Amino acid sequence: MHMVTTDSLIVGAGLCGLLAAHTLATQGRRVLVVDKGHSVGGRLATRRIGPGLADHGAQFFTVRDPAFQRWVDAWLADGLVYPWSHGWSDGSLSTAPPDGYPRYAVRGGMNQLAKTLAAAATAAGASINVNTRLVEITPTQAGWRAVADGGQLYQATTLVLTAPVPQSLALLAAGATPLAAADRAALEAITYAPCLCGLFWVAGAVALPEPGALQRPEADITWIADNQRKGISPHARLLTVHGGPTFSQRHYSAPEAEVLTMLQAAVTPYFGADPVIHEAQLKRWRYAAPLAIHPARYLAAADLPPLYFGGDAFGGPRVEGAARSGLAIGAALAQTL
Repeated sequence: MHMVTTDSLIVGAGLCGLLAAHTLATQGRRVLVVDKGHSVGGRLATRRIGPGLADHGAQFFTVRDPAFQRWVDAWLADGLVYPWSHGWSDGSLSTAPPDGYPRYAVRGGMNQLAKTLAAAATAAGASINVNTRLVEITPTQAGWRAVADGGQLYQATTLVLTAPVPQSLALLAAGATPLAAADRAALEAITYAPCLCGLFWVAGAVALPEPGALQRPEADITWIADNQRKGISPHARLLTVHGGPTFSQRHYSAPEAEVLTMLQAAVTPYFGADPVIHEAQLKRWRYAAPLAIHPARYLAAADLPPLYFGGDAFGGPRVEGAARSGLAIGAALAQTL
């Protein structure tokens, strides 16, 4: 099997990896993005159930940074994203006061944003390979060598790791790659919360507060959303229910039917008369949300060929954090190369 060579190998086709790839490709660099999943997006995830769609990873995003706002403004102009809300109810009789920050949703679901960015990166010259699981990464005199589970070899001058940090560290450990003690300590300090996500295809009314969602950060069930009222599932009412960090950690390995029963119980009080649940599905996110984050937008490893760690655990917050991390890595690598 021949060696694939590139200027930059980016591991992970989520928002961070795709924006880094786009930035580099538009600078004329050779870029290859690989992802073990069957499609791009990572936690920008949307699932089809029956005639409906449901976001089951990231539910929305906000904007604080002017540089990211310019991207969002272009997406707004194209009709790709739209403001969904300015705040959420916690399920009480009072309404959530707006805080001035729009919560943006994506037409067709959050994964459509990833697909759009992947198409733009590809048009700029980047290559994106899904269904590609790397098993080992090692430094070489020329940069980096990676091996996929099918035996395919990759050689790159620079390496970007955007997967959840424990997965990135495992890849490097498999290749016996030595990290500087300070870098390893900083990366191992990053922790994540899991999330158990239930998706329910419901026939009948569901009386969630406006605009079709509620958020209770301290509760066992932190999020309930109606994807039909959200505007991404016109042909079926699909509900997304997220367990909170403690709940999800406690029940992460429980049988699927047991977890779905608990998640369904949380949304049942909002059902109208005689609801029918046509289908229920469970998604387990092991690294759903960073708890302890790295303060900078990326970590550039010391004493190794160019190696950058990035993602939503670098600088935050969440979706915007992943985007800003990818843009920062792309800008830094464009200068390095």
